[in-house]
This record gives sequence, C-alpha cells and structure tokens, in this order.
Amino acid sequence: MDYAQLAIELGSACGPSGCEDAVREKIAEYLRPYADEIKTDAMGNIIAMRRCGRDGARTLMLCAHMDEVGFVVTGHESGYLRFSCLGGVDARMLPGCEMRILTPEPLYGVVDVMPVHALTKAEQGKPLPADKLFIDVGLTQEEAEQRVPLGATAVYGGGVQRLGEDMLCGKAMDDRSCVAIIIKLMEELCGAELDMDLCCLISTQEELGTRGAVTGAYGVSPDWAVVLDVTHAETPDAPKHKTFKSGGGAAIGVGPNFSRRLTDAIISTAKDCGLGYQLEVIAGNSGTDAWPIQISRSGVAAALVSLPLKYMHSPVETLRISDAENIIELLAKFIMRAGEVL
Repeated sequence: MDYAQLAIELGSACGPSGCEDAVREKIAEYLRPYADEIKTDAMGNIIAMRRCGRDGARTLMLCAHMDEVGFVVTGHESGYLRFSCLGGVDARMLPGCEMRILTPEPLYGVVDVMPVHALTKAEQGKPLPADKLFIDVGLTQEEAEQRVPLGATAVYGGGVQRLGEDMLCGKAMDDRSCVAIIIKLMEELCGAELDMDLCCLISTQEELGTRGAVTGAYGVSPDWAVVLDVTHAETPDAPKHKTFKSGGGAAIGVGPNFSRRLTDAIISTAKDCGLGYQLEVIAGNSGTDAWPIQISRSGVAAALVSLPLKYMHSPVETLRISDAENIIELLAKFIMRAGEVL
C-alpha cells in the first residue's frame, strides 16, 4: 500500500482523544510485521520495538499521536444532542458540520445552524460557542436517550480523499498523516542493519494535553526521540511568518524544546541528500509530544519534524503527499547514518 492509500485509511478511521480503540487496532496491524515486540500500555499507547541485536544498544524513539479532535455528548434536549469539544475546535465552523456519532451502530448527525435570514445583523457577526449548539440526529427525545448514551463520542463526518494530484484532504490528518509516515518508514527500513534499537510510540490523548506521551516516554526511556506532527501550511489569508510552504518539505523545529545536536544531524542529512526542508523556530512549548518527552525521566534528546498542513482541526485538513514522502526519505536516511552523527 502506498503512502496516500495508508493515510486515507487511517484518517478515515475514528479515534477521538480518549476513545482511540478502533484506530489503534488498525495501526498495530500495520506495524506488527516490522516490530520484534508490540504492546499497548495502560494509556492505550502503542509501543512497537525493533531491536538491532547489539548488546547495550541505545534507543531512538519515533513518536506520532493517533487521536483526533472530537466531541462528547453531554445531554439530550428534544431529541437533539448537547456536546462539548475534545481538543481545540474552532466553534465558528461548527454550524452545519456533518458528524459521526460513535455509538455501537454509528449515527449520522449535523450541527444545527440558524438560517441567515432569521439572524439580525449583530447576530450574524457573533459565532455561537459549542455549548450553545446541538447535534441533530433525527431522533425523538426517547430515541436519543436510548441510542446515544451520555459520554458517547463523535468525530467530523466524512473521511479523507485526494484533492488534485498531490494532496489529501479530510479529517484526522493531524496526526494520522504522521502515523502513516512512521509505518512507511518502518517498512522502508525493514531488513536494514541499524546501530540502535528503534521504537515507535503511537500516543493517545495528545489533543488533550500530550497525556499519552507522558507515560509512553517514561515507559520506553529512550535516548533520542524524533516527534512527527503537523504544522501550519501557508494559505493566502495566513501570516507568512507563522506558516510554512506546502511543497517545501519537512519543517524542522528549532528551539529550547529540542536537542540542537539531534536537530543539526537531521538538518545535515537533508542537506547532504538534497532534500528540501524548512526551519520552524519555536521559542517555548512546541505544543507537541516533544514537550513532555524532552523532560521524561532524566531527560531525552528530542527533535521535531513537522508536515505542513492547511486548515488544522477542521474536517478538511489538507496536505501534500510529496511533503510526507520527503519526510519518509529524510528520516530513513537519517536513521541509517545515525550511529555516525549522534
């Protein structure tokens, strides 16, 4: 399966923060052929280890998160569902959104939206917060209470599809696109002789505060960690100094959250191999799993490699396939030479 097909399959699966079971099974299935050992910890993280066979070998950990932003049902009102957000969701875009309610038999729903004709001028300029919105699932109050228990979760409706020749568009590309990168990277390295043990941490609940990475990194206790996540790609209306070129290759994090030695080794690999890259300067908390991993146990040398993504945390997250393939090639070549440069 090529990268695009894999990212489409993983992104179309459902796994909001704290309810990742279904997507976890898919990811573990794809990682299993490339791991000597694979397990799930108490937080639901996947930990897949490939050992190099050398005594006293050090460990390089690759990390991406499996969860996606989502919603949780908090009440029923006249058959409609009250809900809260799981992760950072912009309430401005919710009215009219399609939803998938993750009950035993998933339900289709839509977020209610007041027609513009019924709004005053003042109301048109004021988006409603999520706690003032409802999901319409076409049920009566009794049916809704029976079929949708409190605490049921939901995700954006729809899946992932191609957009043009070199783009994917859909939900959960943050961060399933990077989970797919790790799987393809492990496939690329299959059979290669490595100087270190290689661990994949596919973490849970990143969108709720990088929770899975806290415990996952503590359990693995790696020497180095390369975190893969998404960053903001440029659009016509976005500030140029806060976004990165879609098609410009990997965005490599630079700042106090990252090991300069590890980061420089990745950058030098990109230069030596003629691979495009961009620098993302981050002055403090990167907002990624790299933040807790860096200070796990006695400290971990961490780096961040990000995939430029448009429309983050929306149902239409959009990325370039060629950027993802660039990152796969970059990290495969870095890992093959890591024993020489670290």
